[in-house]
Amino acid sequence: MNDTDARPWVGPVLRVGLLSDVIINVLRRSHPETRVVDRGSYLRVLAPHRCELGRAEVERELGGPFVLPGDLEKVMPSFQGTLSLTEERAVWSAHRERGA
Repeated sequence: MNDTDARPWVGPVLRVGLLSDVIINVLRRSHPETRVVDRGSYLRVLAPHRCELGRAEVERELGGPFVLPGDLEKVMPSFQGTLSLTEERAVWSAHRERGA
């Protein structure tokens, strides 16, 4: 990502820790263009246009339960873009999702 990149970048800001590492691994697999900016105590995760995180994918990687939105909210103090949450998915997008 550079200053001339005009794509809208979206995604979560995560507190550093094991769960955040798992979330980032899942996001990188499903969104290869994902960038992570390390700010010391937090990580800014950015994907172009849309970033989607599935509960089941996190549970597989974590090896245990992951409850949306509660567990995500514990490690995500902020985000960039528009966020749509269900019990199965978190979706950050550059524009409001239909039906959200």
